[in-house]
Amino acid sequence: MTTAQAGTGRTVTTNIPARLDRLPWSRWHWTIVIGLGTVWILDGLEVTVVGNIASRLSEPGSGLPISSGEVTGLAAALYVAGACSGALFWGRLTDTWGRKKLFMITLAVYLGATALTAVSFETWWFFAFRFLTGFGIGGEYAAINSAIDELIPAQYRGRVDLMINGSFWLGAVGGSLLSIVALNTELFAMNVGWRLTFALGAVLALVILLVRRHVPESPRWLLIHGRDDEAERIVSSIEQRVRADRSEPLPRPEGEITIHQRRSVTFLEIGRTVFSKYRRRAFLGFALFIGQAFLYNAITFGYGAILTSFFNVPSGSTGYYFAVIAVGNFLGPLVLGKLFDTVGRRVMISTTYLLSGLLLFGTAWLFDRGALGAGTLTACWCAVLFFASAGASSAYLTVSEVFPMETRAMSIAFFYALGTAAGGISGPLLFADLTGTGKVGDTVLAFQIGATLMCLAGLVAAALAVRAERRSLEDVAEPLTAAEPTATERAGSRRQGSGSRTATA
Repeated sequence: MTTAQAGTGRTVTTNIPARLDRLPWSRWHWTIVIGLGTVWILDGLEVTVVGNIASRLSEPGSGLPISSGEVTGLAAALYVAGACSGALFWGRLTDTWGRKKLFMITLAVYLGATALTAVSFETWWFFAFRFLTGFGIGGEYAAINSAIDELIPAQYRGRVDLMINGSFWLGAVGGSLLSIVALNTELFAMNVGWRLTFALGAVLALVILLVRRHVPESPRWLLIHGRDDEAERIVSSIEQRVRADRSEPLPRPEGEITIHQRRSVTFLEIGRTVFSKYRRRAFLGFALFIGQAFLYNAITFGYGAILTSFFNVPSGSTGYYFAVIAVGNFLGPLVLGKLFDTVGRRVMISTTYLLSGLLLFGTAWLFDRGALGAGTLTACWCAVLFFASAGASSAYLTVSEVFPMETRAMSIAFFYALGTAAGGISGPLLFADLTGTGKVGDTVLAFQIGATLMCLAGLVAAALAVRAERRSLEDVAEPLTAAEPTATERAGSRRQGSGSRTATA
């Protein structure tokens, strides 16, 4: 390989990935979970608040000339469209500029956009900043999931990834309860309460931005991009903190990897890798994302409208029902997450998708026969989403860990964007049209479409899911820059015993 091709002109043999993977769980890992995972709380807050305030925004005196269908349909679709385009835009930069720089920038974009949503004075303004809010969140998906999987030890990666992605539903609980207070006209005027919910989202984003400053750059990313000395300093610092926390010697790292350092990977290489070398994994990613995106974006944006249309639940009370659903959603990844690391990815991904789809078919059947009320429908959705939330979270885990390091953020962005565009934009629009008719049969059809897509995704996972549990990322998908070490490099690595070393290419 020439110097130009290699980027830095060096070949590196290192055991840095093995050193990160062999670490026992510690307080330092909790700082990563808190610093990175809390952004999903904001996403959950955003989505839930919009769904719950839809009816209030459409009422006279809200301050915006907008209908409930426009909030749950067009505005929801614009938010998801922004997230899709943001994922693609920021995803490429995440692989090029680094994880930390991008998860700071994208959170700042979200903060500004949601604050400006709070001061919407015309419908077009509300629509525009819903799009930009999604644009920031979309970038977070690529940057955060990349950083999580590259910093968390292999034996915990599945449960931690699911728990962090599942924290979306803590935000949903908060958004549901917040909407109850904000929509109480005895406390706030009709044109003020809904604005405060968005303003609070901006305040929480600012707090998270301050906490996130202490999360380091991914040593794996630094290593591949020629900054191995910095990667060594970060890993040594992490080891020191974990050792002090555990008060015991760390396990010996096992395994090394040799790579040709480079600064960037072309789109052609990414496309060839994902759609040629790993085309079965690509098909798996599409199936998982389309299924969960349709189900979740349709239901989360439209559930409040179902309650008010079919069960005459007051718009100010829909938050109570959604809070119950959100708790069930959070418990799914929390309770089932460990099984993704022990029972295994293939069994758990396929099972959670299939069970949620079958339960949703049952819910549609009961709804069609008029056997459900607001409370019992909510109970059914709790059962459906207990499994669906674990499955949906595993979609992000899957596309993050089954493709090479150099393409990780872009792969997450690509599958999120296309899968969500197919299911997440069409979902709210189609669901709003079906539920908006007020006909039971149309709403049943919406349920059945979501159930079918989840079941199909479960069958694909049963056949194609990768057994990535407790395996290093480099073992699951070898880096594009990986190379066989020379005899001299192997001897030098044995003498040094740890860290990284370089040789001129």
